[in-house]
Amino acid sequence: MSTVEWAFVMLAALSVSIGAAAEGRTAKIWVSSQDMKYTLTPGKPIAIQSEAKAKLAGSIIEVDPNKTYQSILGMGGSFEHTTCYNLFRLGPEKMAETIERLVNSEKGIGMNLMRICIGTPDFTGEPWYSYDDMPPGEKDPDLAHFSIEKDKAYVLPVLKKAIEKNPDILFFASPWSPPGWMKSCEDMIGGYLLPRYYEVYARYFVKFIQAYAAEGVPVYAVTPQNEPGVNTRDYPVNEWYPSCQWSLIKDEDTYWPVDVNAMGHNERDFIKKHLGLAFKDSGVKTRIWCYDHNFNNLWYPRAILSDPEAAQYVDGTAFHGYAGKPADMAAFHDEFPQKDVYFSEGSMPGIRGAARIVGLFRNWSRTYNDWVEMIDYDGKPNNGPFKTNSTCIQPRRDGSGVDYDFTYYSYGQFMKFVKRGALRIASTEGDQQFNNVAFKNPDGELALVAVNGQDKAVSFAVVFGEEAFKATLPAKSVGTFVWAAEAQ
Repeated sequence: MSTVEWAFVMLAALSVSIGAAAEGRTAKIWVSSQDMKYTLTPGKPIAIQSEAKAKLAGSIIEVDPNKTYQSILGMGGSFEHTTCYNLFRLGPEKMAETIERLVNSEKGIGMNLMRICIGTPDFTGEPWYSYDDMPPGEKDPDLAHFSIEKDKAYVLPVLKKAIEKNPDILFFASPWSPPGWMKSCEDMIGGYLLPRYYEVYARYFVKFIQAYAAEGVPVYAVTPQNEPGVNTRDYPVNEWYPSCQWSLIKDEDTYWPVDVNAMGHNERDFIKKHLGLAFKDSGVKTRIWCYDHNFNNLWYPRAILSDPEAAQYVDGTAFHGYAGKPADMAAFHDEFPQKDVYFSEGSMPGIRGAARIVGLFRNWSRTYNDWVEMIDYDGKPNNGPFKTNSTCIQPRRDGSGVDYDFTYYSYGQFMKFVKRGALRIASTEGDQQFNNVAFKNPDGELALVAVNGQDKAVSFAVVFGEEAFKATLPAKSVGTFVWAAEAQ
């Protein structure tokens, strides 16, 4: 018997009898640990017992399938240019295998929602581009030069392979910058979009969606701008990357820093007077998610959703996790309960990252999206200022394959078992050291993801109605428990 098998025998043995067995019912378990002793490793099914919770001792997680919250649209990462380049250069066979391990729920971790880029983001190894770049001083208001040809080199081949490996995958798309000639600085680096080009830019989105659809890559949703509060032209030159600031107020083409109560007015006007109408008139069904920036600036999306003319076109609000806290997202949901909230960008590695993902779902997010899935061990390719040489998967230096780290497996503890359309259900909230989130999948099965951030194993009981089971998680590990809500 291997060490892993013996460990799970011991883990199962901790599921001691706490009452009469509930007609042979069991909960299935999978575990991943930060020390990589367990990597989505299945354990022996745990017997479900019929017993009152009063007889249980120690930590108890109560799960109530009858109290439901948001539905889950999907979870995944990004197919930005750095990731797509590194996948493509693996060669056809290894690329297909690696994408399958990302997006297929049977042979991989089941990523089913991926962020893509409208033009290049900061993470790329080639010169930044939009789909309608012009020589200095020249304009193209008719978009006669619009082309997605550059994406055909390696981005679109990766997206098409992902669809092949998971036909249910969805893509949402964000621009880091409009074409430079539309902007105050006539460049993709910083500045702001000139109001005279709002209508043209709306048509630019329509042409992008239609061009991708023609390639067999439908776009489920778009955000008008990645991080609209950022103007990198105000940064030192070595920190420049494509950006476009929307959080300004305007007098024709003159802009100045905004008071917080006016943040979001430009995106509001763009959506209600141009983008929403362009989608409607062209028959585009792609959804619009507004904002796409940090938790801590709720004035911006509030300005958009408080305007009925703009809000009619907005499906929900996208958030990043670099400032503020997930509770801000829940507060915004409470303010606009008719609109969904989505977590669109933020890498959450390690055991602390797993705990943060729990917090996102407990605060009403319908999604989780990691940012940058695959960079090499030298941190390449990456023209932008945010340097890293660590992502959840990485190509080996010798070209022999791909390494998968703990974060890949911890993501799988959520993505592989929580299906699209699952409802988050009530469960006892823990703390930073031990927390959980529970779901009811469309097939009726319940899934509980528990994160143990402690340096020691933790034992606990899961109670639902008059039934319960006991389990133990190793130190610094994530466990997923799946069981039928009721006896069949």
